[in-house]
Amino acid sequence: MKIAKPLLLIITPIGVIGGVYEAYRFGGGLAFLMIALLTLISVAMISIVRTIRRERAEEEKRKE
Repeated sequence: MKIAKPLLLIITPIGVIGGVYEAYRFGGGLAFLMIALLTLISVAMISIVRTIRRERAEEEKRKE
């Protein structure tokens, strides 16, 4: 597990970049759709993380 996490954190973005490059070579519109999908998923994940952190902070303030 000590090797798997860093390896996964490094290889995943490289694979995504490679996939977008191949999509651009295959057809420019496909690369645009992939980037749009990645952006949408990223915004959704960031929104969820921010909501969870905000709710935890509110709970900590109530406990004190």
